[in-house]
Amino acid sequence: MADCPSVTDAEHVTDTRYPQLPLPEPAAWKALLALCTGFFMILLDQTIVAVATPDFQEHLGADYNQVIWVTSVYLLTFAVPLLVTGRLGDRFGPKNVYCVGMVVFTLSSLWCGLSENVGQLIAARAVQGLGAALLTPQTMAVINRVFARERRGAAMGAWGATASLSTLTGPVLGGVITEYVGWEWIFFVNVPIGVLSVIAVMVWVPAIRTSSRRIDPLSVLLSMVSVFLLVFALQQGEKEHWTWWIWIMVAVAVLLFAAFVRQQVVAESAGRDPLMPLSLFEVRNFTLGNIGITAMGFAVASIPLPITMYYQQVHGLSPLGAGLMMIPQAATSLVLSPLVGRLSDRYSARRFGAFGFTVLAASIVGMTVVMSTGVSHYWTVVALVGLGVGNSFVWAPNSASTMRDLSPHQMGVGSGVYNQTRQLGSVLGTAGVGAVMQWRLTVTDPGSAFGQAILLAAGVILVGTVTSLMSRDTYGVSGDRRVPAGRDDRRADGRADTGTAR
Repeated sequence: MADCPSVTDAEHVTDTRYPQLPLPEPAAWKALLALCTGFFMILLDQTIVAVATPDFQEHLGADYNQVIWVTSVYLLTFAVPLLVTGRLGDRFGPKNVYCVGMVVFTLSSLWCGLSENVGQLIAARAVQGLGAALLTPQTMAVINRVFARERRGAAMGAWGATASLSTLTGPVLGGVITEYVGWEWIFFVNVPIGVLSVIAVMVWVPAIRTSSRRIDPLSVLLSMVSVFLLVFALQQGEKEHWTWWIWIMVAVAVLLFAAFVRQQVVAESAGRDPLMPLSLFEVRNFTLGNIGITAMGFAVASIPLPITMYYQQVHGLSPLGAGLMMIPQAATSLVLSPLVGRLSDRYSARRFGAFGFTVLAASIVGMTVVMSTGVSHYWTVVALVGLGVGNSFVWAPNSASTMRDLSPHQMGVGSGVYNQTRQLGSVLGTAGVGAVMQWRLTVTDPGSAFGQAILLAAGVILVGTVTSLMSRDTYGVSGDRRVPAGRDDRRADGRADTGTAR
């Protein structure tokens, strides 16, 4: 890769190895389809595992802590390297890194299914998380490069619909597989999808110019160690009763992150490529969008477990029955996401996002009321539809608004930062809601405990409402809206972008 022209010195030079970006519309949609196949598989894996957890706990003779680590180790190895893997896409090409990540994820899925004890399963899930970390940032980086500015909202809408489809398919498929085939097949199902994804990406996703600048190694070390310490401390805090050494880990993580930020300035001044250029955060919508997606990750990762446990432990539903109850949320989001994505290219993405975050918070409160009052669980359908509406109004508008004003050579690192903040939000949510749930289970009935636990997510999600309202409107389609002073609206091909912002 060393002989590839860098973004900085060859961005406007015609090179037959690299197609002109953005791609023509049909080619861009083919690339999106290929990438969404892998994105679908990752999300499908997470939802299937949640439904099948009680089954493999019984078959592998695992205790509660071991079961928690089947999920926690995946989140750990997924979250820790995301900044680095985003930059690897810039250095070696997002297409190449995506394919490597998909191969790792597929092979480790096979290993998960073949595991003979819970220790092997935890190890395989750790490798699986690493594969997911390699491929996830590349998806958004490619989408924001191959689509013209005025079509990125529509593309993100399709991306959000893929997430909804996996949410719809996962619980149902997981319930069917667990009850009628065996828990091993919740992992084996990834293998054919992974093979299909690699083939599609090789054929339909274009090669993209890479950067030849050397990434600062100290930045990599500081980033990974600080994130590891923080995530591990949050995951183990409740189990260890938040003892003194947990808080020491948190403090060290904060200090190392401060050193990491300082190192970005040093690396840039020395001519090395900073792992996370601080100039990214000079873009107002990028900063606010990352705060919003952290809140979204908090809610999305934390509320499914209390809800599915409520269905199974309070109302006696089977894993399949619990999965079927989640259909209204996923179906609503699946229908609305593409429409909202297209509309966010023409209208105010920030207002869409604020509406979505607010509906999510209100729906979680509604879910709490139903779960805590002992009424029929079928009343949760109303709240689940609200969750579907909120999801569809957050994913595409927030993603498009966050990434739209970045320059092409910032897309890889920007995607890495965006995905890492989302994953950190997921870890915080899992730890926070899990701690509240365990606390409330000791003092009240299970239905009330599960309902009260998710109220924490409702409070956090309102942060997204505030950040959406604070952001500036960005539009994909040109009109009479003015471009803010000082913003460079040149694309990688040297032509002026038609989109504007205010």
